[in-house]
Amino acid sequence: MSGSRTVLLLMDFQHGVVERLGSPDVVAAADRAAKAARTAGIPVMFVRVGFRPGYPEVAESNASFSVLSAQGGDVYREDHPATQVHAELTPLPGEPVIVKRRVSAFSGSDLDVLLRAAGAATLVLAGIATSGVVLSTLRQAADLDYRLTVLADACAEPGRGGAPRADREGLPAPGARHDDRRVDRVAVAKRSRWRKGPGGENAPVAKR
Repeated sequence: MSGSRTVLLLMDFQHGVVERLGSPDVVAAADRAAKAARTAGIPVMFVRVGFRPGYPEVAESNASFSVLSAQGGDVYREDHPATQVHAELTPLPGEPVIVKRRVSAFSGSDLDVLLRAAGAATLVLAGIATSGVVLSTLRQAADLDYRLTVLADACAEPGRGGAPRADREGLPAPGARHDDRRVDRVAVAKRSRWRKGPGGENAPVAKR
């Protein structure tokens, strides 16, 4: 990994997912993280899931998305309002919006190309749901040698009764760091504010 920059990834904060699984607190936390990153000069990238009309990217054997193709609806078409980034997290001009075709943000997308072009070495992850896009992306990013931090307040998982909850089951992957502090105190900060963690890895310092 030749880069040195940190990049914030906001994943699956799209209307259809937020309205089904999200909560105002999680969206607000993601918004605070985005604003903190921009202030610190940290690139922000958005990831959403969507497909071409007719879902040609979905194989019949795909357990996660084959039902969409079978039902023939258009709610997950890449041009449908439900697949667009949530209005409360509107990307600024120049902030990439990556369209993925599977659960992981890397699968079927150009995310890794964009990250390497940006000189990214460390990814700060936020998304819905924790056991879906966050976990899948985290594990794949670890295999690609990125350093990782997960923002607990900006992740959600359907809990009992369908209520979203911050969840770290299955986290972290090797080399990942899970941050239980609120995102408005998390170091989405410049490299000058980084310190060495207990294992020798770079770890962000909380804002005071």
